[in-house]
Amino acid sequence: MAPNSRLFPAIFVTFFLFISPTFCAHDYANALKKSIIFFEGQRSGKLPPDQRLRWRRDSALHDGSTAGVDLTGGYYDAGDNIKFGFPMAFTTTMLAWSVIDMRRNMGAELGNAIKAVKWGTDYLLKATAKPNTVYVQVGDAFSDHNCWERPEDMDTLRSVYKIDKDHPGSDVAGETAAALAAASIVFRARDPAYSQLLLDRAVKVFEFADNHRGAYSSSLHAAVCPFYCDNNGYQDELLWGAAWLHKASRRREYREYIIRNEVVLRAGDTINEFGWDNKHAGINVLISKEVLMGKSNQLKSFQINADSFICSILPGISHPQVQYSPGGLIFKAGGSNMQHVTSLSFLLLVYSNYLSHANHAVPCGQKSASPALLKRLAKHQVDYILGDNPMRMSYMVGYGARYPQRIHHRGSSLPSVRAHPARIGCKAGSRYFLSPNPNPNLLVGAVVGGPNSSDAFPDSRPFFQESEPTTYINAPLVGLLAYFSAHPN
Repeated sequence: MAPNSRLFPAIFVTFFLFISPTFCAHDYANALKKSIIFFEGQRSGKLPPDQRLRWRRDSALHDGSTAGVDLTGGYYDAGDNIKFGFPMAFTTTMLAWSVIDMRRNMGAELGNAIKAVKWGTDYLLKATAKPNTVYVQVGDAFSDHNCWERPEDMDTLRSVYKIDKDHPGSDVAGETAAALAAASIVFRARDPAYSQLLLDRAVKVFEFADNHRGAYSSSLHAAVCPFYCDNNGYQDELLWGAAWLHKASRRREYREYIIRNEVVLRAGDTINEFGWDNKHAGINVLISKEVLMGKSNQLKSFQINADSFICSILPGISHPQVQYSPGGLIFKAGGSNMQHVTSLSFLLLVYSNYLSHANHAVPCGQKSASPALLKRLAKHQVDYILGDNPMRMSYMVGYGARYPQRIHHRGSSLPSVRAHPARIGCKAGSRYFLSPNPNPNLLVGAVVGGPNSSDAFPDSRPFFQESEPTTYINAPLVGLLAYFSAHPN
């Protein structure tokens, strides 16, 4: 179907009318650089010499020792000091996808983006070193959340949690396999030996996920719920893992697995969701690339699902679960809304690129949506994050003239080790949490949970759903910013 020039005119004229002509053009390259620096602020373990956020120091250097394994490294997922494997694996997958699809647009930041991927995969390799076992969490969330302390000072429980044959977790194992497979593509030309290691491990972890099925939140409910409890089931992660393994290995067995399990693993379910817990829209967009390139008509149903996903989030005709704020921001019920904004916008952008190559538009009832329209919608979400919004506030720390000052983040809100060498105890940090003062340490590039459905933002640490940054907000944003830094108009 050729792109249609008459696309949702009333909807989109209305939708974009609120944008003021006084907004300045954004420096997407600068925002891209900052969005990657953020991951350095989330590092756990021994920090490298080229660490750019200098207020951070080494932390959690004995992780895994209670279980006789080395689990140092990796990322703290948000503003606390726990290492949750499920969102960390999804973060790594999305960073890898950003590099795979947007590496030509990253310029000088490509090396830093790849370092961000490797910090994740180095840890995931440690977490999967034992056959039929994945270490999925380090730290007791209840103990951690009872304190407000720097990661460098942690004295809370560093309990180690794993899944194995007797305690399955196909969701987190499937996502881990996806992350390792996707990253193997990133390193294929740059470091072939490391790439092969990642792919071989992805194959083994996926076999474990598929052969020993179950949800990790059933096996580890007391540890992972309500924080990263899998509410969506493990079926989508099995398809997601298979899709990335097929993309990375080109082995027919994974294509056949996808075709054979499409219905059983419910590929078409909840198509307007995408995030650490629900991979359905991502699966359909990722697989549809082959169909649009004319390589696999057997997978046509995934492209039909991807088209339906696009229609479900377009303003004016979107699904009841997807709303838009008065300022035009995608809004979904639940906490940390920006995770939906960046993940869904990333899919809009990459699918737009796939459609452009195939000269295809998305049919939505009696109308059709062009690739250009999808790009405009994705760009509008990015611009909103960077300051084109009713609050005239950038939701990325350190970008623009006005941005959140009191983010819900322990390391950022407490004095740095350089400024305050003495230890700050568990409860001694509470006064910093409750202080009305701005955070003393700038977590450059952090994108917070964002405003509510009315575009209002409290900029207050206790309002964690609005003020807490996460790695899985930033990971898809890296790809978006890379693209728009090369294609600003």
